[in-house]
Amino acid sequence: MSALAYLRRHWKVVLLFAAFCAIFAAVFSLYDLPVEAVAYASLLCLAAGAVMFVVGLIRWRARLRVLEQMRRTVSVSLKELPAPSGRVEEEYQRLLAILWRERSRIEAESARERREAEDYYTLWAHQIKTPIAAMRLLLQQDGAADAGALSAELLRIEGYVEMALGYVRLESESSDLVLRKCPLDGVLRGCLRKYAPLFILKKLPLDFRETHMTVLTDEKWLAFVIEQLLSNALKYTRGGHVAVYARERELVIEDTGIGIAPEDLPRVFERGFTGYNGREDHKSTGLGLYLCSRACRKLGHALRLESEPGRGTRALIRFSDETLLLE
Repeated sequence: MSALAYLRRHWKVVLLFAAFCAIFAAVFSLYDLPVEAVAYASLLCLAAGAVMFVVGLIRWRARLRVLEQMRRTVSVSLKELPAPSGRVEEEYQRLLAILWRERSRIEAESARERREAEDYYTLWAHQIKTPIAAMRLLLQQDGAADAGALSAELLRIEGYVEMALGYVRLESESSDLVLRKCPLDGVLRGCLRKYAPLFILKKLPLDFRETHMTVLTDEKWLAFVIEQLLSNALKYTRGGHVAVYARERELVIEDTGIGIAPEDLPRVFERGFTGYNGREDHKSTGLGLYLCSRACRKLGHALRLESEPGRGTRALIRFSDETLLLE
C-alpha cells in the first residue's frame, strides 16, 4: 500500500522517466542500431530508475514512521520532527512552529484564567459566608432581631453577588452594554438610597451635591462602578464623612478613611491586588477596583484615585467630551 502511495505521489517523475526512455529508444532506432543494443540500453535505464525508486521508497517510509510515532507525542513537543528534505518542508515546519507557539500561548492563557476564576469564586464563597453567619446569629438572639444590622448584612450579600455577576460579564467576550443619555444625579440617588442603611448604621455623614450632568453611558454599569466605590468608602472610613460631588468633567467620591499607601496606589486597578489595606482587612478580593476600571474603559470613562494614608481617598470618574452633556 505504501509503495502505491509513493508511486501516486511521484507519478509525474515516473511519467517523465518513461518519456525519456521512449525518446532514447526512438533516437537509437533512427540510426538503425541493433534491437539488442536498444533493449539493453532501455533495461539499464529501467534498472537505474528502479534502484532510485526503491531507495526513495525506503527513505519515504522511514520518514512516515517517524511522523506516525510523533503523532503520539505532538501534544507535548515538536522536537521530534524529522529534518526537512527541502525548502518547502522547511517552510511547512516553520509554519507548524508558529501555530504551536500560538496554541501553547492560548492554552496557557486559558489555564491562567481558569485558575484565577477558581481562586476568585473560592474566595467569594468564603466571603459570602460571613454576612450569612452574621444574619443567622442576629436571628438567633433573644427578642426582635436588629433590622438595621440585618439590612446591612443583606446589602453586603447583594454587593458580593453583584461583584460575581460583574466579574463573569466583564470577562465574557459578549457585551450587554446599552448606551443612552442618563441624568447622573438620578443614578447617584439610586446608589445612595441603596447604601443609606450602611451610612446610618456606621453613623457616617454623607455630603451629596448635585452634579447637573447628563452622560452617555450604560446606567446599570455606571451604577455598578459607583456602588463599588461607595462600598470601599464605607469599608475603609471609620470616622469623618463621605462626599459625592462634581468637579469640572469629573464625578468625585471622597472619603476621610485610612487612605492608600503610596507604593500601592499605582497597582490598585490590577486584578487580585489587595495591597496593605487588603492584607489588614483579610476580606478584600482585590477585584472591586479592577472591575470598576474595566467597566469604565468599556463605557469610555476614565477612573483614577487620589489618596494619602490617614487622610482619605478620592475616586474620580472622568467623562470624555463624547460622553458628557451638561444639563
